[in-house]
Amino acid sequence: MASLVITAARPAACLAAPARRGARRSPAAARRAGCRLVVRAEAEAEATTSAPAQQSAEQPLAAEHAAAAADKAPAAAEAEALPEIELAYVEPSGGSKAWTNVKLAFALPWRRFKSEAVLTIKMSGSIAEQPQGRFSKTPSLPALCECLRKAALDPRIVGVVVKVEPLACGWGKLQELRRHVEFFNQSGKFSMAYMERGGEKEYYLASAFKELYIPPTANLSLRGLAVSGTFLREALEKVGVQPEVRRIGKYKSAGDQLLRADMSEAQREQLNALLEDIYSGFVADVAASRGKTKEEVEALLDEGVFDMQVYKERGFVDDLKYECEIEEVLKQRTGGKEDELRTVGYNKYKSVSPTAFGLTGRKAIAVVRTSGAITGGSGGSNITSGSVISQLRRLKKNKNIVAVVLRVDSPGGDALASDLMWREIQELSKEKPVIASMSDVAASGGYYMAMAAQKIVAEPLTITGSIGVVTGKFNLRSLYERIGYGKETLSKGRYAQLLAENKAFTPEEERLFDASAQHAYESFRDKAAASRGMSVEAMQEVAQGRVWSGRRAVERGLVDHLGGLNRAVQLAKQAAGLAADEAVRLLEVSRAQTSPLALVGGGASAGPAGLGMLLAAALAGGSPAAGAAALQAGAGAPLLAQVVAAGLGLAGAGEASAASAAMAVESLASGRPLAAMPDVSIEGSASQALLKSSQAGFGGLSSGGGLFDDC
Repeated sequence: MASLVITAARPAACLAAPARRGARRSPAAARRAGCRLVVRAEAEAEATTSAPAQQSAEQPLAAEHAAAAADKAPAAAEAEALPEIELAYVEPSGGSKAWTNVKLAFALPWRRFKSEAVLTIKMSGSIAEQPQGRFSKTPSLPALCECLRKAALDPRIVGVVVKVEPLACGWGKLQELRRHVEFFNQSGKFSMAYMERGGEKEYYLASAFKELYIPPTANLSLRGLAVSGTFLREALEKVGVQPEVRRIGKYKSAGDQLLRADMSEAQREQLNALLEDIYSGFVADVAASRGKTKEEVEALLDEGVFDMQVYKERGFVDDLKYECEIEEVLKQRTGGKEDELRTVGYNKYKSVSPTAFGLTGRKAIAVVRTSGAITGGSGGSNITSGSVISQLRRLKKNKNIVAVVLRVDSPGGDALASDLMWREIQELSKEKPVIASMSDVAASGGYYMAMAAQKIVAEPLTITGSIGVVTGKFNLRSLYERIGYGKETLSKGRYAQLLAENKAFTPEEERLFDASAQHAYESFRDKAAASRGMSVEAMQEVAQGRVWSGRRAVERGLVDHLGGLNRAVQLAKQAAGLAADEAVRLLEVSRAQTSPLALVGGGASAGPAGLGMLLAAALAGGSPAAGAAALQAGAGAPLLAQVVAAGLGLAGAGEASAASAAMAVESLASGRPLAAMPDVSIEGSASQALLKSSQAGFGGLSSGGGLFDDC
């Protein structure tokens, strides 16, 4: 899977397509009495509805499920336009405020804190899609967003200050966070961001706050965007590895890292489009947040500013202050004594119940969050079909759940597992509305899941599409000969050794393998066409493994609306026949489990490269016996992954490239079709450099102590 790094430089608000014509506020919305969450119809594309000319055997079944799901939505709900703004703050009425104060007076002791306090949050590293377990130190998107919503309505909170550190999340999550920062800003309370080290991603988030401070010696660098790919074909040849990979679809670039020595024109085309979307989004959002023109933001990026004073003079930060000076400013804005700073940290505040602020209701909408690569079976930290199907079946039987929001954050994976979940989602949609919400990425198998829902919502900068398949095996005969590793197989049956790794395909095997891959692609494509109400020909135009931004996916009918989770909730309420202003309870049914033993132990295990050290020595000129010993030592890890990781390490490929290739080998060696996109990560050029240095332990991430102790 191609290891691609796209470097960043520009936001997403600008990417919102024009609001749907004729959009109007619902009568129910006009009657709202307190603060509530509503949704903005940023864009909507009309899906092509021409009848398929030639339906595959699966299409009638998919169409039947889609029609059954559509019938579940009340006709009255279809006629009601969505509110213009996705997440709008409305000042609570006097009665609502009084009731909130009563509830807070009886709050549990560990949820209490002094009034006129400031909420302190530290956003750093990865931002988890799923709510985290008790022992996890990783901040989660659901908890961060809920904290900002609660704080906007909490009479004890006078403002929020966030320390932004190097981030390892995608642009979709950042857009969701910015939306909630803007919601908090509408409350009239002060919001402040503090940043010591930052690049494009960090600044993109920090710029959403009303005030932005950095120390005089901060490492803030805004350089723009770049995209790169690594290619290992020549390195593989040097160590005797011959990949036999089949990719169906002009743009299906998964496997390019192993098959090519350079970037294909098709890959260059789709990555340039993504690059342009991210760049234009970054520039527009930063310009809007900081009161600048797009030209001013672009000029700053092109200049390569390194003097922090220049950022201040041009208004891209408000002032140059150290953390201790920020504390002095906050003391003047909180209600304590002259030298007292009243704060409540994220770790404590996330336990405050949202019920006190009218953010929950009697009826429940379940939120199923799926994050990671797609695999079969059940259990594990990725998306496993068995676990997801079990959740969906329980929700189907639960009469207290009126609708389901399926949150997808996945680059795809096993095609069979994706298909099994697709079918179960459609079965669920026969009983209650299912709306899909895309996070950072929902591509290939991730899109396969989402297309089963009645409506799909994506962020403008979500990466989606990649409707295609990749499959393959690896011929290691030359490598085995080099290290003195012999393998001979006896078989009966024409295709019994189809996937044997010690031989190339025969002509008959190659024809069968190609036909199987084509069949898997057509099955995916045709089900996508039926699920989206498009002809096969129309779907073929936007499929072929091509990756799209959320904005472009809306324009091509692959996605229905632009927005975040709250847009999906609004659609779910509408489909369930609920009023737009009716408060609902969001039931999070997916939670990451973190073991305290894993935390203290680090959870480390010997990787393929480590297990292959003896093999590397053998390749460098050691004895065949050393090579055999290496293979024996690595018996606990996948053989092909060991071989490739160690071989590439010797051939001069970087550690990350060797590990990435090893993972690709392990995934593809089964010969099963994979609905997976290439390994595409979109980063700011400066953000990426900062993140790598922080992960390597250079310079540290935080000054530690003080204001952000409880974060």
